[in-house]
Amino acid sequence: MSSAIEQLAASISLSSFKKAEDLKKRIWFTLAALVIYRIGTYVPLPGINPLIIAEFARNNSGGILGILDMFSGGAIGRMTIFSLNIMPYISASIIVQLLTSVSPHMEALKKEGESGKRKLNQYTRYGTVLLACIQAFGIAAGLEKITGHTGPAVIDPGFIFRLTTVVTLTGGTLFIMWLGEQITSRGIGNGTSLIIYSGIVANLPQAVFNTFELGRQGALSAIVIISILSMIALVIGYIVFMEKAQRRIPIQYPKRQVSANMPAVSQSTHLPLKLNSAGVIPPIFASSLLLLPATIVGFSSPDPDSWWAVFARVFSHGHPLYIALFVSLIIFFAFFYTALMFNPAETAENLRKMGTYVPGVRPGQQTVDYLDYVLTRLTAVGALYLASICVLPELILSRVSLPFYFGGTSLLIVVSVTIDTISQVQSHLVAHQYEGLIKKSKLKGK
Repeated sequence: MSSAIEQLAASISLSSFKKAEDLKKRIWFTLAALVIYRIGTYVPLPGINPLIIAEFARNNSGGILGILDMFSGGAIGRMTIFSLNIMPYISASIIVQLLTSVSPHMEALKKEGESGKRKLNQYTRYGTVLLACIQAFGIAAGLEKITGHTGPAVIDPGFIFRLTTVVTLTGGTLFIMWLGEQITSRGIGNGTSLIIYSGIVANLPQAVFNTFELGRQGALSAIVIISILSMIALVIGYIVFMEKAQRRIPIQYPKRQVSANMPAVSQSTHLPLKLNSAGVIPPIFASSLLLLPATIVGFSSPDPDSWWAVFARVFSHGHPLYIALFVSLIIFFAFFYTALMFNPAETAENLRKMGTYVPGVRPGQQTVDYLDYVLTRLTAVGALYLASICVLPELILSRVSLPFYFGGTSLLIVVSVTIDTISQVQSHLVAHQYEGLIKKSKLKGK
């Protein structure tokens, strides 16, 4: 039987959406913020030759540069002020979450409530600045080594160029971080996810056009194009089904006396555990690590017969070693990130403090063991789901040389963020309907 919330959500119509003024303001704010972000992805760094950068990006589109360019919405390929995108902030967030599990001081801050959360957010911002400065300096040093047919990529290399690049790229990352926080608080959905989502979606039309252009030129047959489109549709349906899947652990409240004339009754609810608690983090980190050797080879341009070049070719798309390591890293990061996000001992303690319990399981260590057992099985299935989503399309696309935008990782991000955004819109509409019901009840009371 559906709950009252689900029944209310099912009754949502277009008329209720028109009346939700606050929701419409949030949608317009989100769209305006994403437009500002997209404009910034076209503002080039000072002191570079855009033609040489574009040539270098085309020659190295198969390495980590290609996948990072996809996440940044083409900003890296154009080498703009938003080239670092939101990735330093994501890395800093994961580092801070890891420290909360190993550092007693950070763990105490996490339990302090809102004040502790503000301090952790501040540490995350400091870490973002540090990581952005390091990555920006590496990009500046790498740009000075790039040369093309018409000359070097940097017009005037030296200390001033490196300083300008570090300040510009770090400032761009901090602005995107601030923009994401504004979208989260004043817009709809998770701002960080929506920024990555907008970068991928913005280049999807061009990727589709290039695919059909290859078909028109005869490089791809009509059967291959139809097969790819069918595969994408099946993958999207598979992702939607698995992302909505969850295990509901029953939770029982102790019996309470409602009135003197009625017997004591107990209430029950459930603790939802998602099948994929790690989200899109495992594929992103696994892809970045495996494509790193090919990127280093592209920057350093070593002898094609050297051991380093051979090592990089082994880690290219389609090779058995690449596929095996890709699956292993996805599974590892799925367990690792899930362990950071969900602590069975902390959850069991919170249940004990609220006076609730899992039926048939004693509070305390038995509850911890039970939650850990269920979460381990869920994470195992979720990790295999992520591996299948990311590996099977990569195997097919590596045969036909299509862009990253049709890969499993990009489809996973697009579908997951779309589901989350729709859920956010639905929750705002439910809240608006509740407010309307409360106002009507007050008027009737008068």
